[in-house]
Amino acid sequence: MEIGRVLISSLVSLGALFILTKLMGNREMAQLSMFDYISGIAIGSIAGEMAAMSTDNLVEPLLSMTVLSLFTLSINYLTCKSIILRRFFQGQALLLYQQGQIFEKNLLYAKLDIGELLAECRVKGYYNLEDIHTIFLESNGKISVLPMAATRPVTPNDINIDPKQTVPMANIIIDGRIMKGNLQSTGKDEAWLNKKLKQKEIADIREIILATFDKTKDDINIYLKYHKKYKNDIFE
Repeated sequence: MEIGRVLISSLVSLGALFILTKLMGNREMAQLSMFDYISGIAIGSIAGEMAAMSTDNLVEPLLSMTVLSLFTLSINYLTCKSIILRRFFQGQALLLYQQGQIFEKNLLYAKLDIGELLAECRVKGYYNLEDIHTIFLESNGKISVLPMAATRPVTPNDINIDPKQTVPMANIIIDGRIMKGNLQSTGKDEAWLNKKLKQKEIADIREIILATFDKTKDDINIYLKYHKKYKNDIFE
């Protein structure tokens, strides 16, 4: 039956795509180089054709996807071993700004305008270019910022102190729902949580969009829902 064939081919395509992506590593999702991006499109296109049953033979597209994946793995391995190949396939870091000078030619080459550059700086917590020493566009397409020494955050080593190590905070409430497994992992129970909510005068747990457990303070951080739409773009 045609519907059954499409269902089977779709499941095979999805399974093969998942397995091959796992084999190629999380870099396929997090830090795509240009070559990774192109090979990902090619493999996805073949998987889409296989799912739509553009061919009656499932072996040929599976073989093609496998060959492309192995080729991509080989290129990634070689770029780890060779600086020349790495520069060819992944590119180099591009200087965009340094000590008060914006390099407009490099911005043009990177296909960025000044607004996008400033937006990237704001995302990283810098609202004034005077607080920044250098900005690079990395080969993976991300912006890296080196702040001025006078404006960078003070580290414990700067003032000779030895702070306590912080640990990740567990999400114990998400969108009004208690995450029982996460709560249990903190060594607390729902009675303790309800007591904390009462202390913070939270009457309806459904109004909490997120609550996290702070082990150092033995307390919870609560973020309530805001039911109104807020729009005020001062950067336009």
